[in-house]
Amino acid sequence: MRKYETLFILRPDLEEEKRNELIEKFKSIIATDGEVEEVNEWGLKKLAYEIKKFKEGYYVLVNFKANQDLPKELERNFRISDDVIRYMVISLEEK
Repeated sequence: MRKYETLFILRPDLEEEKRNELIEKFKSIIATDGEVEEVNEWGLKKLAYEIKKFKEGYYVLVNFKANQDLPKELERNFRISDDVIRYMVISLEEK
């Protein structure tokens, strides 16, 4: 299993309940084939530039271990979700 890190930005106008559902959904996608190590909710932050007419976003950072097929599936789910305005999945090198 490789170590990965994903950062995704959710719409700032989401209700807390809906936001928590989305975070749990993405955690469960990771948990099906991998292992969630840490979830950091950074909260509402100002964006560097306007994205989809939003000037702020709700940032969530997740560290996880998974096989190499899982990031593609995770990105597919980020892409089809209207509530995710940006995302990035990177592989962390072993030291």
